[in-house]
Amino acid sequence: MRKVVTAGIAAGLLASLSPAIASAAPEFDPAPVQWGPCSDEGLQKAGAECGTVQVPLDYADPAGEQISLAVSRVKHTVPEDQYQGVMLVNPGGPGGSGLGLSALGAYVPKNAGAAYDWIGFDPRGVGASEPAISCDPGYFSYDRPHYLPTTPELEQTWLDRSEGYARACGNTGKLLDHIKTTDVVEDMDSIRKALGAEQINYYGFSYGTYLGQVYGTLHPERMRRVVMDGVVDVEDVWYQANLNQDVAFDRNIKIFFDWIAQHDATFHLGTTGAEVEKLYYEQQAALDAQPAGGVIGPDEWTDLFLTAGYSQSAWDSRAKAFAGWVHDGDWETLKKIYDSANPPGDDNGYAVYLSVQCTDVKWPQSWPKWRKDNWETHEKAPFETWANAWYNAPCLFWPAKPGKPVEVDGSGVESALLISEELDAATPFPGALEARERFPGASLISLPGGTTHSGSLSGNTCLDDQIADYLRTGELPPRKPGEGPDTTCEPLPQPTPEGANTLFSKRPQQPEFLQEALQANWR
Repeated sequence: MRKVVTAGIAAGLLASLSPAIASAAPEFDPAPVQWGPCSDEGLQKAGAECGTVQVPLDYADPAGEQISLAVSRVKHTVPEDQYQGVMLVNPGGPGGSGLGLSALGAYVPKNAGAAYDWIGFDPRGVGASEPAISCDPGYFSYDRPHYLPTTPELEQTWLDRSEGYARACGNTGKLLDHIKTTDVVEDMDSIRKALGAEQINYYGFSYGTYLGQVYGTLHPERMRRVVMDGVVDVEDVWYQANLNQDVAFDRNIKIFFDWIAQHDATFHLGTTGAEVEKLYYEQQAALDAQPAGGVIGPDEWTDLFLTAGYSQSAWDSRAKAFAGWVHDGDWETLKKIYDSANPPGDDNGYAVYLSVQCTDVKWPQSWPKWRKDNWETHEKAPFETWANAWYNAPCLFWPAKPGKPVEVDGSGVESALLISEELDAATPFPGALEARERFPGASLISLPGGTTHSGSLSGNTCLDDQIADYLRTGELPPRKPGEGPDTTCEPLPQPTPEGANTLFSKRPQQPEFLQEALQANWR
């Protein structure tokens, strides 16, 4: 593991950051938020109010061009002497809309969320923030060329598509040069200032944990209580992180296939995981020759099943869609699932994802290296590897200059609660262990055998009660010696297929708006 920098060299830290942040000597003081009604119905029902924060496009030029961040707030309901401050929330991505997450506090057990002002926000370039980035709204169209580049022609087709998307993003304006993680972190601090808060509390999911780790490095004195669920490994941003994901998703999709086989009486897709897996790839090959409904080809087939690698909550619906297609030719359900993760005509999340990841750090610029690494990974993990490679391939051609990632040092953050299911595929477990090492004031709750990504507040009493206790009192699970987790909880049990027996009851899960916010990042 890379050693963390010490507090003694903090003065030199800015030299290692992106040029925009490193040269941002002048302070920026935003105007206070002018709160008003929210247009979103869900936020209205939650009693939220909405507003904007004007921030510099370039923090090195705080008096220059401004952009607008959309923010929302659900205020605390406890007496003022019990108020615990503002709680910023981010759902990950990068590129995820967090505006609706101000409603999250109501779902923390023991009424622990009532002591905070919950602040949702759309990061720069995202959703209701202005300007929002879009490069090619039709990029995720139907029946695209097969991800697997088995011929030179297919490989070149995908390289051309990737370059074309990057070129289209180059026409989106100045924001492309100012949308690194470090820019978003400075936006978070501007939101803090606009709220008149000395410190923030923070709840981050997935990529939101990377934001939290970088914020805690650059502004440690501004962090109070911190929850990070589905922890990004700062050692591997971002090229290696994606290769790590490929292997982990392949493992998890096999676990999903095993579950389908255990419930063969419901799905009739095979009595062993190996049989289900074989059928899955046979159907994928058949769709290459004849797309389902003329729209769902092998790529869309891969994408719509990927969510099963993220979360057990997706297993039943994906297994039913698989069975419906095999037994009844139901392609409409396949299309509905695909569209839910890839809304037709909307590439905002993807555009921001690339804009951040392609400029946070310099990616390898040699296509032969990509080809070698991905074919080697594909040999042991065929489910997602080439889909993920092409998802990120525009970084080969990205029209904005990359920066340098922050050397994360959490030694100045007094406390943090880290959460990780040990078979999480999107943010593999070593990332949580790395964060625990770099944040000596943190404690880690792991869920051995759990395959769900960022699954807190899903009705797991062991986990959710500890989150509530931390938010109420600041009490963390005692830190244990060594490099492992500090305490464990059992993951939620694997689901029972709906209708499999009369004893079925609805499985606990995250509130729907949170599931939607998280799954918007799960293609």
